[in-house]
Amino acid sequence: MKKYISLLLIFLAFPFLAMAQDDDATKEEVQEEVTDKPERRAFESSFIVDNPTDVVFQRNTMEVQMNHRFGTINFDENDMAGIWGASNIRLGLSYAILDWLTVGYGTTKNQRLQDFDLKAAILRQTRSGKMPINLTYYGNFVYNALKQKNPGDYFNYDQDRYSYFHQIIISRRFSPNFSMQIAPSISHYNLVEEGMENDRFAIAFGARYKISPQTAILVDYSQPITQFDNVMDDGNYSNHPGLSLGFEFATSAHAFQIFVSNLSGIVPQQNYMWNTNDFFNGDILLGFNITRVYNF
Repeated sequence: MKKYISLLLIFLAFPFLAMAQDDDATKEEVQEEVTDKPERRAFESSFIVDNPTDVVFQRNTMEVQMNHRFGTINFDENDMAGIWGASNIRLGLSYAILDWLTVGYGTTKNQRLQDFDLKAAILRQTRSGKMPINLTYYGNFVYNALKQKNPGDYFNYDQDRYSYFHQIIISRRFSPNFSMQIAPSISHYNLVEEGMENDRFAIAFGARYKISPQTAILVDYSQPITQFDNVMDDGNYSNHPGLSLGFEFATSAHAFQIFVSNLSGIVPQQNYMWNTNDFFNGDILLGFNITRVYNF
């Protein structure tokens, strides 16, 4: 009889032992999930001065973008540090249709460029260090809507107006204060000048260092790899690298960047393919970027 009572007690206690084991397993899974949460964003804005960053916002987030470049500073004339010179402006929107995918549109003053872009998060850095980097793809398609005075002035065919840009962004948040990215890219223009190639490979390096809770120093460097033999109309080779130095002031919804640069274009492939300004020869300009994020 005692034997049957003991078996009955064990049978009744078994479900509670199983539940306890399930609870322990669940706690371990939750703990592993917490330690493997994605790391905080390496950058605050969707671009660091002239290049895209790894930032892909949560689903149903919209970012409003305003990019402004003043004229190249002419030290021989009173041009108010380029503010009175010819400026370039871009207005854009990007929208996160998924947690890992955003699409965007922008329009630029110079050459009336209309850009359509896509950014996708492929890998995300985790807090546990199991995934040490962010890997992001950025690509765009740009249409040059500049009107011609006479048919055939420059564009013989509509497809001559097309250009494309593809970039892989490898970034890491090394600490709460310091983040860095390396971004190889390829720019393609359907129509180029004699002596140029339709494709140009390049690599960019960007870094952000926080000096206060809302202020950071920015460095953005763009180095063309493909070299061209042609000379542009103004006598400068279009092989000069891009260098931008500036500050960023960020809040939870805003990011304001102010900087000096030798890149007057705003669409990436325009800078990589056509830049003729030499930063170290004094061909510099002032610029700023403003972004505002809205969550829906």
